[in-house]
Amino acid sequence: MFKSIFAKYVTVFMLIITAGFLLLLLIVTSIVGNYSATVKENVMENAADATRVALEATVYDAAPNEFSRIFDEVGAEQVRSLLGVFADRDDDLAITVLSPSGETLYTALGGDWTPDVPQVAELPTELFLSVAKDEAYSSDSYGQDISLCAVGVRNGNGELCAIVTVFGSNIHKGNTVEELTKTIITSALLVLLATMIAAYFITERTVAPLREMRKAARGFSSGKFDSRVRVRGHDEVAELSEAFNQMAESLENLEKMRNSFIANVSHDLRTPMTTIAGFIDSIRDGVIPEEDRDHYLEVVSMEVHRLSRLVSSLLDLSRLQAGDRKFTMVPFDVCEMSRLILISFEQKIEEKKLDVHFECEEERMLAVADRDAIYQILYNICHNAVKFSHENGVLRIRLVTTKDKKIRVSVYNEGDGIPLEDQPLIFERFYKSDKSRGLDKTGVGLGLFISKTIITAHGEKIWVSSTPGENCEFFFTLPRAAHGASYAGDER
Repeated sequence: MFKSIFAKYVTVFMLIITAGFLLLLLIVTSIVGNYSATVKENVMENAADATRVALEATVYDAAPNEFSRIFDEVGAEQVRSLLGVFADRDDDLAITVLSPSGETLYTALGGDWTPDVPQVAELPTELFLSVAKDEAYSSDSYGQDISLCAVGVRNGNGELCAIVTVFGSNIHKGNTVEELTKTIITSALLVLLATMIAAYFITERTVAPLREMRKAARGFSSGKFDSRVRVRGHDEVAELSEAFNQMAESLENLEKMRNSFIANVSHDLRTPMTTIAGFIDSIRDGVIPEEDRDHYLEVVSMEVHRLSRLVSSLLDLSRLQAGDRKFTMVPFDVCEMSRLILISFEQKIEEKKLDVHFECEEERMLAVADRDAIYQILYNICHNAVKFSHENGVLRIRLVTTKDKKIRVSVYNEGDGIPLEDQPLIFERFYKSDKSRGLDKTGVGLGLFISKTIITAHGEKIWVSSTPGENCEFFFTLPRAAHGASYAGDER
């Protein structure tokens, strides 16, 4: 995986940088080439014009056939001087003076001029035609390495006396472009090398956590959920590492709860079944006296009901997780339901001598929900409240209307409460706060998870507030029925 990502990074970076440098090379060489050609052309034109002006001043009053004589006397020296002036700017210039018939009268070469000056016979015919038409000058290219410029020299009567041709070498232009190309290519290679090094470290920083995640994930498949990924920085990869660690922690907690659940269910199945089998075998064998049989049959009946509740909880959990349990939303009086549930715990309340408070904001408070599901939730919470209350403690059920027009139901009891470390996990499946099973011998840690699942399916919330060693209070909300809604009385 690392090599693959590294190769992708390097390939993309190199392609982008290479394309960028090629485009830069094309643009720069084009600009430099055009600029060099323009400068060369200007120098050649200036040299040709300066030579023409100097010679025309010499032959202003002369006839065309006298130009050769006059040029031999003074013209050659003028051309040589002018070439020295322009050679300071461009050493690869050559100035040639031709007669109208094409005879070479004089040639002056710059110091760096290396190519041979072409013969007049090899020059394009268009050159002489343009001069003959009295054009100021004509520029052309002779081959790939030489540029040329020509102007006509005329006397005072406008008669053509000579032709001045200026040749310029393009070798320096090519050398400039070549050097520029080498510079750009060298820079590109250095940048590509730096890019590869940067890509390596960036990729290593990105892939290292992924490699750790892969290793940890393989450990998860073998049941090892204690692996964690080191969080580096604050970027997206760091956020992914944090999310992975949270997932690992959740899986570890889930695995612990699953193991605890299996142990609890095994215990809760084995204990009543052992009790049932032992008492029944004792009754059949005559070990238990006739007068004690009813008592032990009552114990057997209680254990059977205990098994029935366990199986019912497991079935409820299975149906909820599979989405098979359907909810029927109807208006019902949640105050009346709460009263009936309190009455059903009358005997246990009397045994613990609890101080019961029932606070309902109105005589009737109609909620829209699945009545059986809400009864199951409220019954389960009240059962826990009674079971874990201290003797002579307070048990309170309160129903109020919230600001957002919902019904909030709360069940409060004074008891040992829930430890702070257990409160975030109390609604998880298979979780039991009473790990010693000394107080809760009948539960398997599914009641509150089922309650939360049902409340969530109704689009509402359930939560707990507890002071360890003092009290505990569970809350949940229900949607309130519209004012004036009719309802069927609670049949329980």
